[in-house]
Amino acid sequence: MAQATLTISSKNYSSWSLRGWLLCRMAGLDFKEVLVELDEDARQELLLLSPSVLVPRLTHGAVTVWDTLAIAEYLNEIEPDAGLWPADIAVRARCRAVSGEMHSGFHNLRSALPMNLKARHERFKIFSGARPDVERVKAIWTECLEASGGPWLFGTAPTVADAMYAPVCTRFRTYAVELEPDFAAYSETVLSWPLMVEWTEGALAEPEEIIELEVEF
Repeated sequence: MAQATLTISSKNYSSWSLRGWLLCRMAGLDFKEVLVELDEDARQELLLLSPSVLVPRLTHGAVTVWDTLAIAEYLNEIEPDAGLWPADIAVRARCRAVSGEMHSGFHNLRSALPMNLKARHERFKIFSGARPDVERVKAIWTECLEASGGPWLFGTAPTVADAMYAPVCTRFRTYAVELEPDFAAYSETVLSWPLMVEWTEGALAEPEEIIELEVEF
């Protein structure tokens, strides 16, 4: 098996790094983490590694993949038995749709509730522009959980969709977003997932002085 590396940034702040890392672990890929501090020098370095200057970035032998959904599709191709996507064609299509929606949307939610695993706000006022995003997440979760029976969005095992929405669960916890019982149960399933516990422990161990960027990485 070719050697693999996954370039990530802060475990505390980087939701996209979390998604890519979860996908690699879910696929059973043996990889080395490469942590990049996203200062100006690192931006220039990443410019040589990835045209979009984004993390995560998976290098697997001669293959380089940097878009999160592209990483998911690549991992599915090399590890088709890992169950990253549901087996049923119709269910798989829905899983791809809700994963793609998270990948390309929810900009107000990202701005209003940035990922920060170390923080806890007992009261936090969500600005009005982000509330439709929160409600849309809840609608997606309702449709998926009612159709699958849970505890994961598409049944008894996590899929790409759960990796895509895992950072949202951390945001809802950080900013004390009120959740109905079914949503709270799903969030707890994700947050108590051993992979999430492992990532969170790494985030909590990071130094306090982390350079935060103006855009979400």
